[in-house]
Amino acid sequence: MSPEPRSREELVALLRDLHQEFRARGHEWENSTLDDFLEALAAWVHDSPGAYKNAGEQIPPDGDWTFMARALRAATRYE
Repeated sequence: MSPEPRSREELVALLRDLHQEFRARGHEWENSTLDDFLEALAAWVHDSPGAYKNAGEQIPPDGDWTFMARALRAATRYE
């Protein structure tokens, strides 16, 4: 997995990597349909304070590029 993005350009690169990963191995993702992916994304964003707490971090108060990247990455496996 690539490092977490710290800029818009790095977020774009992550999104492109996710797209390529989906094209190559999307059938292996827990949430391999758009419907499941978006449902998982919403669930992860909702539960993200707990995810951050479990990682020993505080959720960014106003969100940031890293937060969105984590949300998108988490949606590939979040139930």
